[in-house]
Amino acid sequence: MPFFDSAGIKIHFQDAGSGEAVMLVHGFTSTAEHNWGGTGWIAELSKKYRVIAIDVRGHGLSDKPHTAAAYGYASMGADVTRLMDHLGIERAMLVGYSMGSSIAIELMLSHPERFRAIVLGGIAYDDGLEDKADRDAIAEAYRADDPSTIKSPVAKAYRRFAESMPNDLKALAALIDADRAPFDPARLSAVRMPVLIVVGTNDNAIGDPKPLAKMIPRARLVMLEGRDHMTAPSDERFKQAVLDFMRAAPL
Repeated sequence: MPFFDSAGIKIHFQDAGSGEAVMLVHGFTSTAEHNWGGTGWIAELSKKYRVIAIDVRGHGLSDKPHTAAAYGYASMGADVTRLMDHLGIERAMLVGYSMGSSIAIELMLSHPERFRAIVLGGIAYDDGLEDKADRDAIAEAYRADDPSTIKSPVAKAYRRFAESMPNDLKALAALIDADRAPFDPARLSAVRMPVLIVVGTNDNAIGDPKPLAKMIPRARLVMLEGRDHMTAPSDERFKQAVLDFMRAAPL
């Protein structure tokens, strides 16, 4: 299994196919295999591209620090660019989903020269976790020794989903605790690369994706009819929209 050292954090990744590189960044509490492998993305994209799917720090087979200082979109984004450096990839296309899309936005703003085109899946300007009280309740739920003591229905749901896979709950709590701030609309309005935003019409986990699409000048929004936050990644229409977008993106 391929791993690399990202400034002291061991990061696991999958590497398949050949050609132009496509970096895949999964969502919160997921893994590269769950988000991209089991849903057919790696198999489909690797027919035409070199596909690198990272296990974001705190997830999968990567290291799982228990301190909030180890997380934040800048730190998680740096793992992606360091992996590109490790593999000798100067420029790539980037696909994120949910939290992975927030990491992709961070990279779009901080390292635009490293990416030719970016896909943001399952994302809105309001990602559903803007309220600090909600985030604190979720982090507390992850740290609870007895799940029956969790009062918040939202936090209970997050705890149940996190436990449906082999997650380290204390690492997830630290990630939730990490500093975060909304992306600056002025910086989003300065983006010049092609951006595709894909969201299910029944996605109630996030806000309305239209304001984000309007903030980014060259963004195109695709809505997947009948799909929600959990079912959108496996939709073949999502894959086809991404393949068409990548094919048309200028070099």
